[in-house]
Amino acid sequence: MAEIGKALLEPGWLAARSTEVELTGSQLTTTHPPTGPNSPWMEAVVPGTVLATLVKNKVVADPFYGLENEMIIDIADSGREYYTFWFFTKFQCTLSGAQHLDLNFRAINYSAEVYLNGHKMVLPKGMFRRHSLEVTDILNPDGENLLAVLVHPPDHPGRIPPEGGQGGDHEIGKDVATQYVEGWDWIAPVRDRNTGIWDEVSISVTGPVNIIDPHLVSSFFDQYTRAYLHATTELENRSAWVADCSLNIQVATELEGSVCLIEYLQTQHVSVPPGARIQYTFPKLSFYKPNLWWPNGLGKQSLYNVSITVDVKGYGESDTWGHLFGFRKIESHIDSATGGRLFKVNGQPIFIRGGNWILSDCLLRLSKERYKTDIKFHADMNLNMIRCWGGGLAERPDFYHYCDVYGLLVWQEFWITGDVDGRGIPVSNPDGPLDHDLFMLCARDTVKLLRNHPSLTLWVGGNEQVPPDDINTALKNDLKLHPLFESHSGNALPIEEEDPSQYLDGTRVYIQGSMWDGFANGKGDFTDGPYEIQNPEDFFKDNFYNYGFNPEVGSVGMPVSATIRATMPPKGWQIPLFKKLTNGYTEEVPNPIWEYHKYIPYSKPGKVHDRIELYGIPKDLDDFCLKAQLVNYVQYRALLEGWNSRMWSKYTGVLIWKTQNPWSGLRGQFYDYLLDQTAGFYGCRCAAEPIHIQLNLATYFIEVVNTTSEELSNVAVEASVWDLEGACPSYNVFDKLSLPPKKVMSISELNYPNSENPKPVYFLLLKLYNMSNNSIISRNFYWLYLPGGDYKLLEPYRNKRIPLQITSKTSHKDSSYEIEMNVQNKSEKPDPKILTYKNNFANRHEDGEFDMASLEPVHNKTEEKQKAGLFQRLYRQFPRETDGSKISEIKGSDVGVAFFLKFSVHALKTDNKGGDDTRILPVHYSDNYFSLVPGEEMSIKMSFKVPQGVTPRVTLEGWNYQSEVPTVI
Repeated sequence: MAEIGKALLEPGWLAARSTEVELTGSQLTTTHPPTGPNSPWMEAVVPGTVLATLVKNKVVADPFYGLENEMIIDIADSGREYYTFWFFTKFQCTLSGAQHLDLNFRAINYSAEVYLNGHKMVLPKGMFRRHSLEVTDILNPDGENLLAVLVHPPDHPGRIPPEGGQGGDHEIGKDVATQYVEGWDWIAPVRDRNTGIWDEVSISVTGPVNIIDPHLVSSFFDQYTRAYLHATTELENRSAWVADCSLNIQVATELEGSVCLIEYLQTQHVSVPPGARIQYTFPKLSFYKPNLWWPNGLGKQSLYNVSITVDVKGYGESDTWGHLFGFRKIESHIDSATGGRLFKVNGQPIFIRGGNWILSDCLLRLSKERYKTDIKFHADMNLNMIRCWGGGLAERPDFYHYCDVYGLLVWQEFWITGDVDGRGIPVSNPDGPLDHDLFMLCARDTVKLLRNHPSLTLWVGGNEQVPPDDINTALKNDLKLHPLFESHSGNALPIEEEDPSQYLDGTRVYIQGSMWDGFANGKGDFTDGPYEIQNPEDFFKDNFYNYGFNPEVGSVGMPVSATIRATMPPKGWQIPLFKKLTNGYTEEVPNPIWEYHKYIPYSKPGKVHDRIELYGIPKDLDDFCLKAQLVNYVQYRALLEGWNSRMWSKYTGVLIWKTQNPWSGLRGQFYDYLLDQTAGFYGCRCAAEPIHIQLNLATYFIEVVNTTSEELSNVAVEASVWDLEGACPSYNVFDKLSLPPKKVMSISELNYPNSENPKPVYFLLLKLYNMSNNSIISRNFYWLYLPGGDYKLLEPYRNKRIPLQITSKTSHKDSSYEIEMNVQNKSEKPDPKILTYKNNFANRHEDGEFDMASLEPVHNKTEEKQKAGLFQRLYRQFPRETDGSKISEIKGSDVGVAFFLKFSVHALKTDNKGGDDTRILPVHYSDNYFSLVPGEEMSIKMSFKVPQGVTPRVTLEGWNYQSEVPTVI
């Protein structure tokens, strides 16, 4: 008897172009199966796309490198047959008794013919729908089963006009598919239009009755002290007799260590007629003071494991289903004070600092490991929302799982975007996809796939556009709120209504478009943006943005020089020409490869002087990219601090366009495709912390932003100014402060620029700390110049040699490393009056004892078998080997600020040729691109994995250390 549950069909896939295979699907899965990667068959990328497979096998050039994408034939020129591919694999399965087997495709693009052991089945059109095929009667008796899938591209792949543009010629909008694939202002065209088996393939073994799409909903009363869990599921009886079932629901949580607590266990008896499919709603489960799920920065992401099993009399266990679930309530309404949409979680207003998301990889090589890194990066930046843009994906359950784990609220759009649906050049079809019924089928299926995730916050019809009237009306009807979730009160018991878990969703608001109903001007006019470099002080001005919630505001995103060298040939290493214009501004003229990779300049002639040029004309690629990082840090910190400054008085939230790139693009990103962070990552991390001290760059007042629901008392602000000679001409402490919750408090004006003989370039260090123990709540370091000046005096400052002492502590197990680096600026002893020089940071109250990165998804039962009815331990700590402490000295005789220090991790290579990219990526840092004033010290934590057999080394470089990069471990 086969084990009940789901098994993924991941390894061992082969692929071949259909025109190069003379055999039929029946022959491939009976008498003539491919025997291995022999021409025309090659190793396939599943999940993935045809183009991903071709790149893996080096059949085509790497579209991420230089101009190589131009060498790949586009589907508009090749015809759809060129990208129509066979995919083939084998699997073992032998059933017994009343067992059934389903073959599941969680998503394919765009349609397919499936052959199993010579039998043909059809997967109909639509990129965003699941397919489940019962194949019980066509399995081979010997247990070995042959599977071949012929995948066809989208029906309307379109053509790329010579001038390019948003969505090419917009033909792709006629299909229910990703719309970015004809190219956009941040990506080149994807030649196969994402054709392929792009999400998981699995087989599921069940008994006579199977569980289909349970829906879990939590509701709260009495100020969130009482909660109910509502659950509805479908049951299908595939037998020819009445199935008498015991239907069990269990809710469990982990207490400590490996001890788990079953919070609730309920058994119901249900009869399912032969061949019938019924809906069953459990009696609501009552909980007292459950642990709540909170967004990132505002509390713990408490998750319970909910499992549902069905046992059939005379058979035994027939099917099982499990999902991590968070008790939380999300509300949203248009704020009367600002006109912006305001979100509440568990009754608390949430000030949104988030980002726009496209997808992890434009070739759809989606993996749990990549998702885990992507989402943890967003949490590391202290963001609390991700918007899944309408021209991209309905994101996958693994994406949502890590958003659940790390506390990222998710705004999910459907597959409508203005450039492809009613505007653009040429003008696109305003009626959206040709098949509206298919769109709605995919939409409803997507809702069922994702609705149980606590991170999912709202549904949006489309990007900068609303769906066609009939689709919009259907979405509004399908996603209408249950009466229980229309109220803003958590006090009273509900009026008896239909159980909310019987709705398709019923718990989240539906907004028809990204610029409607509390976003941008709320009326659909183009009032998002801007998307270019800005003067940092402008973000703080009243006239910068006129509406309460900006869903898209973007800027630059230049990566580090190592990424340019890794993704471009030497011709792409040429930095832009700085062309002086008659109006006094500078125009940057990038090389053709940068232009192809959608570079955004650091100047806006007529409005913004070149922000890189403020530091001096760059000499080469390394110099340009380093100065770009300085600008990146300042630009994104100022953007978010400008929004912070007017929290609730003018703004309810902002989403940055955009946080990442699914391609080797050069615009709008906090980390590049190779997963190395820009300095903008850390500027964002600084500005978006829950409690934050900042300088208003328009008024020069010091402000403290408290986005939490707790008042801070007995705290102090320390403001110290440092000059390029290492002196501290201004030092002030503002003590015995109380900071109210959900408020911005103005502390004092920074008086240094108005003092006698201020220096033209200076540093400002702000700290907010607890007076009881001097622990740091927030630290913020600025480099500033006097009005009308620039940063050119920082150029000779690079010759300073500041002595540093670095103490490293390393622990590791197998390929996983955790390192803590303590760095001290030894150029001067700490001033006795400065009590905070050690930078002992206060622990946030919501920080857990364990590393949340170790939390893995709970899948259907056979993937991770639960022992004695308890779910697997969610948080794991493993014993590690410790290398002890090592001390490194960086000698220098100068006194001053150790400026813009950056750690990186590299593979130690004895045969390094000098041009190799030795970086180990990704690395999670507690901070980076940091600066230390004389006597100050800072601990930086980092975690990463290394390839087998690789020894890592950590290096430190900085503005003061541009020649030799010292190895510190």
